[in-house]
Amino acid sequence: MEIVKSDKNFIATALLCFFFGALGVHRFYVGKVGTGILQLFTFGGFGIWVFIDFIRILVGSFKDGDGYYIKN
Repeated sequence: MEIVKSDKNFIATALLCFFFGALGVHRFYVGKVGTGILQLFTFGGFGIWVFIDFIRILVGSFKDGDGYYIKN
């Protein structure tokens, strides 16, 4: 089974999460608008949600809005 890669940039997603994760900017970038709004209003799940997203982005298990993996 082949894993389909997202067309979203891995480095851009990681940097957006690192610098603007509390505002949910990385989720807006990958097309997850609903959860991006939730992160915006909860300041990234009080930091916990952003930390988990950042780790998932780095290990390659974070998906975009279409369900494709964002990988390097």
